[in-house]
Amino acid sequence: MSDVMKGVRVLEVAEHMFVPAASAILSDWGADVIKVEHHLRGDAMRGLGSTGVLDLSKGVHVLNEHSNRGKRSIGLDLGSEEGVQVLYQLAKTCDVFLTNKLPEVLEKLNIDVEDIRKHNPNIIYVRGTASGPRGPDGNRGGYDMTSFWCRSGCAYSVSPPGMGFVLPQPGPGFGDSIGGMTIAGGISAALFKRERTGEPSVVDVSLLAAGVWSLGPTIALSGQTGKPWSLGGGGGSGSSNPLTGIYQTSDERFISLVMLQGFHYWPDFCQHIDRADLIEDERFNSVEKLATNTGAAGDIIREEIAKHTLAQWTEKFQTLKGQWAPVQNSVEVADDPQVRANGYITSASTSEGINFEMVSTPVQFDQNPSSTARAPEFNEHCDEILLEAGIDAKKMIELKVAGVIA
Repeated sequence: MSDVMKGVRVLEVAEHMFVPAASAILSDWGADVIKVEHHLRGDAMRGLGSTGVLDLSKGVHVLNEHSNRGKRSIGLDLGSEEGVQVLYQLAKTCDVFLTNKLPEVLEKLNIDVEDIRKHNPNIIYVRGTASGPRGPDGNRGGYDMTSFWCRSGCAYSVSPPGMGFVLPQPGPGFGDSIGGMTIAGGISAALFKRERTGEPSVVDVSLLAAGVWSLGPTIALSGQTGKPWSLGGGGGSGSSNPLTGIYQTSDERFISLVMLQGFHYWPDFCQHIDRADLIEDERFNSVEKLATNTGAAGDIIREEIAKHTLAQWTEKFQTLKGQWAPVQNSVEVADDPQVRANGYITSASTSEGINFEMVSTPVQFDQNPSSTARAPEFNEHCDEILLEAGIDAKKMIELKVAGVIA
């Protein structure tokens, strides 16, 4: 576990994946994250394991582990006045308050910015929302599929015209993970500002904002042309460079080429596909000719790539000077030697001792991958968290009898 956030304490009142993924990253960086869960059911993410949406036959709820790694859990009834008072006590001990509750819910529960800062004026208050806290949809919830992927323009931009349907996200929690990483960066900047100036910030990140930012260059281009970005009808080559595109192999897999200086890499590429005759071919022996005859060059490349399997090309292209990548599936990624060499996959064990792997936090410090720890069981750390907040054993019993804490 990295220690760059050692000494930082985060109080999280959030569920699902988007906002919890942010504090999961901070936890891997050494922060102490206190996760406040519903006093009866816990985080709604836990419930996905009983809906049939996930396969938990291996005994590991990997989505919950992804977004709640390394945290401490307490079940608290925020619908009761006493529960909110306990939350205030916890807030006094923390640097960051992190939530994904809607603005109207924060106001109803009395845990909005002003409420929390009455008890800790220096706390950094962080809100993760679907579409932002203001505007006509400020009090409307959403998920990464709706706000990050579809509303932002991402889904439209990656869906080829004429398909008859829109492509969904690549997998569960895709936009949530990117959005959570964005929140973690915002929190880090706010902590730095407070360290330098003594002033705490209110930090806002939405799934819509993260999706729009991800599509930022495309949106800017569309603003100039007045036309929405849309993929073409297929084919392997770029519009004027045959060494940018995706080509199919003999086993119906794909290779991605992104050699933006196409003519510069042309001779070496021709050697690697065993077509040295193309180097001096009059159709392709200058920058201008290669651009003019991109279609013909792309057809040849397509034909040659189709002669061998993805594994064969992957081995052959190890010495290729230009930029390329195999189009891998989610099983192959975990076995990629480059992924393994850089520690992009980490391991942990559940409370029952079941070993499993998950993706590491993407930022590394001092050339070391971030290790991690398992997600907490529901309400696992209730007593120790309350003791740290100055609530003694007698008061704990009263709170448990009253149903305020789990």
